[in-house]
Amino acid sequence: MIGFLRGTVFEKQAPQVVIDVSGVGYAVETPMSSFFNLPALGEQVMLRTHLVVREDAHILYGFLTEQERALFRSLIKVNGVGPKVALAILSGVSVDDFCLWISDNNVAALVRLPGIGKKTAERLIIDMRDRLPEQTSDSSTGSKAATTQRISPIEEAISALVALGYKQQDAEKRVRAVADDDANSEQMIRSALQSAIKK
Repeated sequence: MIGFLRGTVFEKQAPQVVIDVSGVGYAVETPMSSFFNLPALGEQVMLRTHLVVREDAHILYGFLTEQERALFRSLIKVNGVGPKVALAILSGVSVDDFCLWISDNNVAALVRLPGIGKKTAERLIIDMRDRLPEQTSDSSTGSKAATTQRISPIEEAISALVALGYKQQDAEKRVRAVADDDANSEQMIRSALQSAIKK
């Protein structure tokens, strides 16, 4: 298994980043919590990784902190929660807040996350109580940076939410509600995710 990648940031298009490791480009799916803190294109980064092997694909998931990777690995062990839903959970809530929701049996907060219904939320609370990662500090984060846009910021933000599990119509509604001429795609994604949690 690939435990981590250390290389330069070659390309960023939420929620995927391509890391150039000695001339080989690794496409890595990341939660938005890590994506927002990736360094600028061409700069060095280290991502802790988890490889998911399927019949039709090998998918690499990357995280800037060990806390995030540990929570991701615990989440995908829960019945009904696959890697895509786990990534959406990590994108919608911090590790600390998720742990708090589980400890407080906060079903109402959990169901606001994409892909999480009441039954899944209740299952998460039961199954995750003994699997929560230790809350330790991790300084392996990079500086926030904008990325070169191939499509409009609004379209990229919508695409990122759809990739995280939101339905197209819901993603468009959430992004356009927070759209700002001065905001880049990362800012709109962050605002859309925060608005989903607050409601």
